[in-house]
Amino acid sequence: MADQWHKGLVTRIVQETHNTRRFWIQIPELEHFSFKAGQFVTLDLPIHEQKNKRWRSYSIASPPDGTNTIELVIVLLEGGAGTNYLFNHIKEGSELILKGPLGHFVLPEQLDKDLFFICTGTGIAPFRAMAQYIKAHDLPHPPIHLIYGCRQQCDLLYAAEMWDLERELTDFHYTPTLSRDDDKWTGRKGYVHLIYEELAQHQPAHFFLCGWKNMIDEAKHRILALGYDKHDIHQELYG
Repeated sequence: MADQWHKGLVTRIVQETHNTRRFWIQIPELEHFSFKAGQFVTLDLPIHEQKNKRWRSYSIASPPDGTNTIELVIVLLEGGAGTNYLFNHIKEGSELILKGPLGHFVLPEQLDKDLFFICTGTGIAPFRAMAQYIKAHDLPHPPIHLIYGCRQQCDLLYAAEMWDLERELTDFHYTPTLSRDDDKWTGRKGYVHLIYEELAQHQPAHFFLCGWKNMIDEAKHRILALGYDKHDIHQELYG
C-alpha cells in the first residue's frame, strides 16, 4: 500500500497558529489507513510538470486509530510552492492525492531505553503521534522526554494537549523552550540542546530528532559528544 497512490478528501482544516494549519484527510477507498506512529505520507500537488518536483512529504500527526482519516500539521513557508498551494487552494471538501505510509522513523520494538523526543516547529508531529499511541495502548515504557523548541509561546503546537498528557501519562515529561525573549513566559528559554544535555546522564537512551537540518546536525554532534553511539540517534529531516 505504501507505493500506491490514493485519493484523499480534506474533511477539516483548523488554523492552529498564525502560520500553521491542521489538515484532516480521509482516504475513502480504504476502511482503515494502516501506519505506524512516526511515519509520513507524500502528497502529489499540481505545482510542477515534473513528478518529483510536485511531491511534498509530511509526518502524520495523529496516532493510528483504526480509521481511514489522518491528521497533518503544516507550516506555511515563505516562497514555498507546496505550502502556498495547500494554504491558498485547499479547502474543506478538496481532494488530494497521497501515497503512504512511508518512513522508518518509528518507535523501537522494545521500549527499554529512555526516549528523548527532540524537535522544533512542526517537527512535533511524529512525537505527538507516538506519545498518544503509547497512551492509547497503555504500553509499558521508560521515561519519555519531549523537548520542543519554538520562537514564541504563540508558536507552540498542541501545547494544551501535551500539558494534559504530562499529567495523564506516567513518566512523560513535556519541556517546551522558547528562543525569543518573552517576559510572560515562565518556562525554559533558549534552544533545545542544553535541556537534553542536562537530562541525559549516560543512561541507555534513544534520541529521536525531528526538525530542520541545522538543529539535527548540532544535536547529533552534541549527543555523540555525550558518549552515545550513532545507532542511538534516529532522525527525520524537514526541508
